[in-house]
Amino acid sequence: MQLLYPGFLWGLLAVGIPIAIHLLQLRRPHRVLFTNTGFIREVELTTMRRRRLQELLVLLTRILGVLFLVLVFCQPFIPTTGQTSRAASGVVEMALDNSGSMQAAGSIQPQLLQEAIIGATTLSKSYGPTTHFLVVGQSSTNISQSALPEMLSEQAKAGRRLGWGSTSVRDAWQKELQGSLYVFSDFQKNEISSQAVQQLTSRGNVVLIPLAAKPAGNLYVDSVWLNDAFVRARVTIALHIRLRNGGREKVADAPVKVLLGKQQVAAFRVSVAAGQVTETTVQIQLPDNNLAAGQVVIEDAPVTFDNTYYFTLKPSPTVHVVEIGEEPATKAAYANEPLFDYKFSQPQRVDYGVLRQANLVLVREVARMEPGLRDALVAVARRGGSVVVVPTSNPVGRASYHELFRALGIGGEQWVAGSEISVKQELALPNARDPFFKDVLGAQPQRVAMPQVAPIVQMRQAGRDILRLRDGGGYLTEFASGSGRAYVFAAPFAKEYADFTAHSLFVPVLYRLAMLSYHDDQQPAYRLDASAFTLAVPVQTGQSAPDAANYRLEHDSLTYIPAQRVLGGQLHLEIPVGLDKPGFYTLTQRGKPVTTLAFNMPKRESELAAYSVAELRQLIGPNQPNVRVLDIGAQPEALARYGSQQTGRPLWRYCLLLVLASLLAEALLLRFGRQRGVGPRAVVG
Repeated sequence: MQLLYPGFLWGLLAVGIPIAIHLLQLRRPHRVLFTNTGFIREVELTTMRRRRLQELLVLLTRILGVLFLVLVFCQPFIPTTGQTSRAASGVVEMALDNSGSMQAAGSIQPQLLQEAIIGATTLSKSYGPTTHFLVVGQSSTNISQSALPEMLSEQAKAGRRLGWGSTSVRDAWQKELQGSLYVFSDFQKNEISSQAVQQLTSRGNVVLIPLAAKPAGNLYVDSVWLNDAFVRARVTIALHIRLRNGGREKVADAPVKVLLGKQQVAAFRVSVAAGQVTETTVQIQLPDNNLAAGQVVIEDAPVTFDNTYYFTLKPSPTVHVVEIGEEPATKAAYANEPLFDYKFSQPQRVDYGVLRQANLVLVREVARMEPGLRDALVAVARRGGSVVVVPTSNPVGRASYHELFRALGIGGEQWVAGSEISVKQELALPNARDPFFKDVLGAQPQRVAMPQVAPIVQMRQAGRDILRLRDGGGYLTEFASGSGRAYVFAAPFAKEYADFTAHSLFVPVLYRLAMLSYHDDQQPAYRLDASAFTLAVPVQTGQSAPDAANYRLEHDSLTYIPAQRVLGGQLHLEIPVGLDKPGFYTLTQRGKPVTTLAFNMPKRESELAAYSVAELRQLIGPNQPNVRVLDIGAQPEALARYGSQQTGRPLWRYCLLLVLASLLAEALLLRFGRQRGVGPRAVVG
């Protein structure tokens, strides 16, 4: 026989209570003197031997009652031979979900994680002292029963999150188990897909123990973004914040703060119903041209792991604009704006090193497109830049333009026959709702003078017309080319073909072309469940492809070396397996900081919807007979009973019956243990 709770044996000290009562009730006999002439009355004679036997039997029943009552609390059981040998030779595995959702309040403890630790510790006591245990995801070494509570506490505090759908738990689920696998979790629905659960096949005894949380709200940041990708320092910008309630209760009047560095720049309060979202816009300014590390902090309880959202903002760098032609036509528009770095080059003197750094290349009426220039323009588009083509009026160079269009992937153009100038047409009013003209055009009058142009080329391949002619033809058409864009004007800028350069629309269009040519690959924030991301990291002249140790991610004292490759100035990084803590990470190259990245917890973790016991059983289905779902939660008493049933035959019920039998025996002894007589009792001396 073994005891599930041997600590209650201290209750045997209570045996001294009936013994003390027995000693206090012992009474010495009294001598009664009477004369020979007194009245002799009938007396009941009780011998000392009979009285002592009765009192000893009552004492014995009371002692047995206390003894069996203590054994009821000790939960005795008899381990069966098969279970004992299996527990001694096998290993019992414990999978403890320590993900953020386990911070929710439980029915017994302030957090579900605490209930899981207590439940796993209680369940382990059902096994013999020689049984070994393994905490999934924490260590590959088997530990003893006494060391299990400490290991479970370390698992709860570990930085690595281990949900019930993690790879470690699924591997333990499907492997050949010598003992049993117990999974303590809230079983979030977003943790693993239902199809993936149904595909799991168990070759051992798997026991799922769902922990039900109290209904609560959980407010978290869904996303943060800017409408304008071109950010300037000391200029007010609108920061959009989308908040979502992933809990089952409404979050009312929750405080939210926005920080840039250590300075608070905005504060507001929101109320969000369960499962709903709300968007808020705050006005902020970047203090300088350095990257700013920002945070959105929410005061929300009890689930607090996602209360801080990290993001980064940095002013956009100078946009490099290169114009190639016989004479500059856009210099006045670009050179006077400090946002742009303008350079002009004639076709015969093109600096290809400058083209490799350019964001926007405007080729204006070049008589003939040389192969070297054509290849350089294609390279600009492939790495994400923009190429603007203003066609030449010289029919001799049209074949070279055809080769350029085909290399850019926008072939199929149709030219006006010969060198004749077609009839000029007026441009249609631009669409103010077109993203190209966002925040550019104000309220437009019904009638405004538009430029007059004489188109010489029409693009037959499908593209997006930014500016159109009155007859529906395109004047400025946008095409996707590689990772960048290609823009084609239908007519030269020369006065005999168009007066577009003298119109008030000319400069805004040039500005938008330049601004759209710059795109920052670095997002304000990343999620830890993303597999990879791309950054624009220019390769220095003469530098070959970097080795695998060039770029590293550093956070506090931790350093991660992600899988990486550089193609055309684009750095492709894979998020390392061990990187699972939200915060700011510094990307370094050969020990020098390159940029700062912000990582946040996966959104699915903030959605607290979990499977009920009935839903989990239905999800498991009859195809997995080795998987059992318990409906007792993490109640220690229920887990102790379940554990004793699995490891042996429980005896506490018999002990309770023996307690009742002892009380009944005492009552019968006190009721019928004495003979009745008439008159007073006397002792003959």
